[in-house]
Amino acid sequence: MEKGGRDKGGMAVALRNRVDPFGAISAVPARGLFTGNRGVIHDPATKALLRRRWTTKAWIVCALDHPQGRRREPMGRNAPSGGAGWTELFFLDEVSALAAGHRPCFYCRRAAAQAFRRCFAAGNGMAARDAAAPAMDGLLHRQRRAAGALAAPLSGGDIDALPGGAMIEADGVAWAVRRGRALPWSFAGYGAPQALPREGRLLTPPVTVAALRAGFAPVWHPSAS
Repeated sequence: MEKGGRDKGGMAVALRNRVDPFGAISAVPARGLFTGNRGVIHDPATKALLRRRWTTKAWIVCALDHPQGRRREPMGRNAPSGGAGWTELFFLDEVSALAAGHRPCFYCRRAAAQAFRRCFAAGNGMAARDAAAPAMDGLLHRQRRAAGALAAPLSGGDIDALPGGAMIEADGVAWAVRRGRALPWSFAGYGAPQALPREGRLLTPPVTVAALRAGFAPVWHPSAS
């Protein structure tokens, strides 16, 4: 689903639809485990991104396979009216998607979405009934790096206390916390575990970190193990 058209020499061209943990969108050939969207942010005639990077606060993480087996043309005309439909974005794994400010989709990943909602409520001191999707989206949007949120610096002690699945930025690199170690992130996968950085900035929204601390278990790319 992630590939685009072909250039004048007949070579496959990757579409600009891969999301990194900072929330930025790039064109790279490596594939990911999940898709998702932020609304319609592409021109279906050119399959190019528009200047806007979201049209809704509901940034979701979806399964690659549609529950009803439907097929979509990435960044094409997928709406019943012949319009763009939503813009397909792709993520290395759920850990990366959460760092970018997305959350599990209640339609195609309902079990994961319900688990996230329970942990989101518990971790953030909310009643479960108050952690509906719009409420979570509103809190998340204020903390998304790609939406302009600024992350406070983290000390070594802060980083040591982060739950598994949280991601940080250190020296311009995105790192995922796993089993007390830091895994360097790339579009192709994770590198070898290293010692946790002694300073950095949080990438994963704090409200999502709270959900991770409360027990939400995101899906990791196989390279993490």
